[in-house]
Amino acid sequence: MNAAAAGEEGAKEAVDVLVQYVVLRRDLADAWPLGSVVAQGCHAAVAAVWAHRDHPDTAAYCAPDNLDRMHKACSTVTLEVKGETQLKNLAEKLQAAGVRHKLWIEQPENIPTCIATAPCPKSQVSSFFKKLKLCK
Repeated sequence: MNAAAAGEEGAKEAVDVLVQYVVLRRDLADAWPLGSVVAQGCHAAVAAVWAHRDHPDTAAYCAPDNLDRMHKACSTVTLEVKGETQLKNLAEKLQAAGVRHKLWIEQPENIPTCIATAPCPKSQVSSFFKKLKLCK
């Protein structure tokens, strides 16, 4: 393999880390206690992993060798949208593209609060999230 091909291969590996995106509603973060908002993200993330537990990407993401070093082989990225409309629009785009995810709807209030993707290669899904801000 020549140096250029080796460089391309290294770049591809860097981009193809497994990632789980968690997208929270900013309006809820401004109105609800922090713990409640964090719980919404946790619910969605666990639900997405559990629903897709038999998928090879999820198995790799949760492999014992990766659990203690999620910042290298795998990562979780927490982002935000302004409100319910943006969250629903994102869910529709993910659904249409076949991206495995969970739209968490808090019950009994029936409030869409969060989206979490199932673990997947970053290169396959990052385009859906590139315009979103990191959650602060």
